[in-house]
This record gives sequence, structure tokens and C-alpha cells, in this order.
Amino acid sequence: MRLNFLTPPPLPAELPDDLEQEVARLARCKSQAEVLHEAYNLLTRKYRGYRLKTITHLFALFDVDVHHLWAKRGFLHCTHLNYLLKILLVCSGKFAENDVQLKWTQIYFHSPHQYVRVRLGGKWVCVDVWGNAYGIPFGSYAHGFHSGSTFGRAKSH
Repeated sequence: MRLNFLTPPPLPAELPDDLEQEVARLARCKSQAEVLHEAYNLLTRKYRGYRLKTITHLFALFDVDVHHLWAKRGFLHCTHLNYLLKILLVCSGKFAENDVQLKWTQIYFHSPHQYVRVRLGGKWVCVDVWGNAYGIPFGSYAHGFHSGSTFGRAKSH
């Protein structure tokens, strides 16, 4: 159990076998943009954010074991989703650790929220895997009153 969930954990030394297979698949992509989109699509198909579960599953924030996180389906906290995205991008060999920045903002000005900025072709692209379920498009992130629909949307994948 990690006591400080605000500080990102280091990349794991060992990955679950099926996550390692996904990393190998991403490593075969031709460009960074393709890796980023494929990783985003993979995570948004397997996981989603839930506003209520963010509160009711508060203690899950402290679990950063990649084996536990990858074995789950459905809800994960934004910090977990971003950790998995960083693992996929950096371990693919297409991105360096400093190409993936974890950033903080607030939703409705009272709820902390983490998203990712990824350096892609010399520019920074915002990625919010958690916000996808609420209609936040690739290239944007939930913040303030720009936090998607109230009830979320049906999965499009």
C-alpha cells in the first residue's frame, strides 16, 4: 500500500504477462501518435471513470500494484488510469519518461483530478482516459465546469 497517492509511483520492474503483450504490440506501432491512440483506446475499452465511485472507493487510491490494477475491469481512479497509460507509453520504447507528465486540475472547482500531458512531435497533447466516459474527447481534459456530461455516456467501443 502506498501512503502518498499524489506522487506517482515509479515504473514497475515487472509487468503482468498480458500487459507485457500489449506493450510489445504497441512497440510495433510505426509512430508515437499511433502508440498514444492505441494505448488510449485500449484503456478506454477496459476501464472507465465514475464520479461516485471516485468517492466510495477512496481507499483504492493507495493500491498501485500494477498486477492488481491490470487485472481489474470497469472503474479505476484517474491516477490509476494515468499510471497505466504512462507504463504503456514508456515501456513501448516510443516515449521517454519526461514525455509523459501527470498534471492536476479540479472538476467543479472542488474535486481534484489528474490527467496526462504527452509530448508528441514537439507539442503537448492532453489525455484524460477517466474523462472519456463523460464525453471528454482525446486532446482535452476535465476541469472546472468542463467535465463532461453529468451522467456519462454509453461506451462507443
